[in-house]
Amino acid sequence: MVVDYIRRILIVSLLALCVSLLFWSGSAAHAEQSRISTWVFPADGYITDHYGTRGGDHKGVDIGGEHGSPVYSVDEGVVSKSYYSSSYGHVVFVKHPNGYETVYGHLHERAVSEGQAVVKGEKIGKMGNTGRSTGTHLHFEVHNGEWTEHKDHAIDPYLVFGEGETGQMVFAKEHDPYQVREVALKVTKPENLQSLSAAKGKESSDGNVLHRVAKGETLWGISQVYGVSTSQLMKQNGLGDSAIISGQQLVIPSGEKSVHLVKSGETLFGIARLYNVSVDDLLVWNEVKKDDPIIPAQELIVNKD
Repeated sequence: MVVDYIRRILIVSLLALCVSLLFWSGSAAHAEQSRISTWVFPADGYITDHYGTRGGDHKGVDIGGEHGSPVYSVDEGVVSKSYYSSSYGHVVFVKHPNGYETVYGHLHERAVSEGQAVVKGEKIGKMGNTGRSTGTHLHFEVHNGEWTEHKDHAIDPYLVFGEGETGQMVFAKEHDPYQVREVALKVTKPENLQSLSAAKGKESSDGNVLHRVAKGETLWGISQVYGVSTSQLMKQNGLGDSAIISGQQLVIPSGEKSVHLVKSGETLFGIARLYNVSVDDLLVWNEVKKDDPIIPAQELIVNKD
């Protein structure tokens, strides 16, 4: 009888321990997720590469976008490194209070220095094509712990922001960067851009194309629809910055297309012939080298006027 009593106590204790462990692990997982659940996405653009590609060596996500567009810190923190690297190019590292460290590579310019405190959504640099890069983009890494040379603590940024697809547009300063589905196009398919342009743009009495801003749209996203630059849109509409609001009407600049989205199989020589420009012009305008590969969905400036 005593043995049965002891056995019952042991069984109850074991069950209580299992329940406690389940509760603790669930609470720990929730706490872990809550540490990154308010982060914002670092840049406007479109996804060009994912975590784990290139034989597992690619430890971040690549976001193609407009050269010189702003790059933001995903959360508050302290700049742990800000320097030029032969691989990362101009790069900024930010350590966050929750123990994570984020990396922003291939920048055109750095706007912060080592030891500087930054807030969530603060501009830390401009998107570029420096270091070991084949086109304007942001290489973004997340490390659950300190960055190391072998990137031992690297995690997939999709674990923070949700999974995206190659060519999908993403939007800065949002925790869900894919949330605006009506303009989250696969930019590898130019026919999608043309159909959206036809649906959204209408011609005014003076021959200009007008675009009414929909909720969630950005100036960069609209520029991709019509194949113009944000600077052209700002100049045409007298805008002091890239801020726009829902319902606002924009005049779309007319003239030759200034941006080309690379399609599979295209070459710099072929694109140069298509727009009646020289290969050397394309190299200079896009800050690329003659032997650099170009990739589908990469954005190339084809008209500097």
